[in-house]
Amino acid sequence: MTKNNSESSPRLVAVSNRTAYGSPRAGGLAVALSDTLAETGGLWIGWSGKIFDVPRRRVLNVDEDGVSFALMDMSKAEYEGFYLGYANSVLWPVMHNRLDLAVFDSDYFAAYKAINRQFADMVAAQTMQDDLIWVQDYHFFLLAKILKDAGCSRRTGFFLHIPFPAPEVFRSIPDHLTLAAGLCAYDVVGLQSSHDCANFARYIQEEIDAEKLDDERFRIGEHILTLRLCPIGIDAEGFSLSATSQTANDASRRLARFLGERDLIIGVDRMDYSKGLPQRFEGMAVLFDKYPDLHGKISFTQIAPPSRSVVEEYAQLRQQLDELSGRINGDYGDLDWIPIRYLARGYQRDELAGLYRLARVGLVTPLQDGMNLVAKEYVAAQDPDDPGVLVLSQFAGAADQMTDALIINPHDRNAVAEAVRTALNMPLAERQRRWRALYEGICRQDINWWREHFLAAFDAAEG
Repeated sequence: MTKNNSESSPRLVAVSNRTAYGSPRAGGLAVALSDTLAETGGLWIGWSGKIFDVPRRRVLNVDEDGVSFALMDMSKAEYEGFYLGYANSVLWPVMHNRLDLAVFDSDYFAAYKAINRQFADMVAAQTMQDDLIWVQDYHFFLLAKILKDAGCSRRTGFFLHIPFPAPEVFRSIPDHLTLAAGLCAYDVVGLQSSHDCANFARYIQEEIDAEKLDDERFRIGEHILTLRLCPIGIDAEGFSLSATSQTANDASRRLARFLGERDLIIGVDRMDYSKGLPQRFEGMAVLFDKYPDLHGKISFTQIAPPSRSVVEEYAQLRQQLDELSGRINGDYGDLDWIPIRYLARGYQRDELAGLYRLARVGLVTPLQDGMNLVAKEYVAAQDPDDPGVLVLSQFAGAADQMTDALIINPHDRNAVAEAVRTALNMPLAERQRRWRALYEGICRQDINWWREHFLAAFDAAEG
């Protein structure tokens, strides 16, 4: 199923919490799914993004850029219970190994089940038996089982964009067996890293007696599940072009005026506790403390647009970053030098591409991440003749593929500092060698490879 434009190919139906409807197709998942859906006359089912005081059971059917959409509204109670509650106060922290932040509330799980049932009803009503249903991410663990229990026969695939934790961690969720039964009802499950696949395989073998048939297939009762290692990529060549666009050049010129002759170190992350931002700031403080010769010669810019700001943990994180950056600038800054520039706002894709290209060092140091596409975007944006150096957390899914980065433990502040110093002092020939290997890798396993590799699992399962 690597090509989807023949008359015999099934129609693809994507299901995700948010869709590309009404949003610029800046890149990544939106482009990969939209292109495939357009080729097959496909359908994208998701949330409309609208919240009402009372439930509304209407489905909005619209077309945009050759793709059909079926969109559902949510009530305030549904949004709070399903999205802010179970998805982001239970699943997100547990899957990122933050049990201390999880809120196990039975009302949240009831809301999660209800929304999964509503989406399953939409899938049943909007699709035909020959359609292929591709569900995206942790919002919809239960959808395939709800369909099957209702007698709705569809081929279903699921891709998890975030990590799958160790079985011991996943078991901490009171409803973990229900979630696992939902996941194992899919025909194909795709995960980001070999570590995620190993965790999931061990869990289903230990908890639900899954029988391993070969490298990818497991028998669970009478059902055969295909577990596919399928790391997501980017449009590497397209992002490289974006880095030399007029918008990119304008953004880099604006920052270059501030930098002067200083080397730029950059981090770009959603403001989230999984991204390791306080540890990154503290690592930079160690760098400034240990190597005073770097004072005034480098500048660290962290772009961190707010995320889920209504959740208390995110508000606390922002306060922590405000305090850290203020303290570090107060301790190490000078009249003509601000060590850390911390920008709590977002920038357009092309602007970011220009900033990546300008940066001598890209700091990507999450504590836990399914993949982390910023690492791949940073590499794609570099000037081949004078590339920067990627410093990458060993706990990002991207570390599996991007072994020519400087791989570090993000919890180790000294390791962060030493990696940045190594990157700043790295000879041009070594920078070019590392960049070339990284760039070839992200071009080889790009966003289209990811899409085709996942969909091909259905052919393999049927063969």
